[in-house]
Amino acid sequence: MKIVVLTKHVPQAMGEVTYADDLTVDRSAVRCRLQDGDEYAVEQALRIAARRLDVQVTALTMGPAGAVAALRSALALGADEGVHVLDDALHGCDAPATSLVLAAACRRLGFDLVLCGTASADGAMSVVPAMLAERLAVPALCQCDRLHTDEDRVHAHRDAGGTAEDLTATMPAVLSVTDRSGEPRYPRFEAIAEARHKLVRTWTLADLGIDTRRVGLTAAATAVHRVTRPAPRTATVPGTDPAEAATRIADFLTERQFL
Repeated sequence: MKIVVLTKHVPQAMGEVTYADDLTVDRSAVRCRLQDGDEYAVEQALRIAARRLDVQVTALTMGPAGAVAALRSALALGADEGVHVLDDALHGCDAPATSLVLAAACRRLGFDLVLCGTASADGAMSVVPAMLAERLAVPALCQCDRLHTDEDRVHAHRDAGGTAEDLTATMPAVLSVTDRSGEPRYPRFEAIAEARHKLVRTWTLADLGIDTRRVGLTAAATAVHRVTRPAPRTATVPGTDPAEAATRIADFLTERQFL
């Protein structure tokens, strides 16, 4: 069984983000990491591998040279190998172009299951999994809270707007998983060291048979015209009693499910 896990190298959530002249994120100027959502996808792949024989888990990413660090993180968690689609023409890809490149890479790898997070931390559009499945002409099960495989089928459960759904698809298929799917493991020190020696293949757009005119900033269906910082907001809690103020804050956060 072949499982491909999509990974992405994204700016750290608390880091300062700077932008290049073309209004794309200047990734060379910010600290990046494997996004949290992808760790859940890796975890699900490893759990499937633990229950089945002959499972190969491949971590796949596309992006600049630094994106290989996301692959190394996935390899440290337990993925068997990595594939990095690296090409200058990828700069500024939007979601349709991203799905085009990932679909070509998945076809070249061969797959039974493609796993990914629900959305990228930097784009947060949640559309690439469905776009990818459409390009591959396979079922898409999105925002899954639990999953397991059974012979040539994959079963998933998700909570959707107050209703629970149980889904089944025949593999090959694409699944996106939520942070309720299972807590990711922490990499062992030995695994981090071993990850440096695991195979990472680098492919270009030419390797995938993709015309560079179909990807990148100039081919994007959308354009960013301006980036502005939101105005700072302040809030005060009425009253002077600290205990009462603390209770009001706790109630506010609880009502909005932050606690």
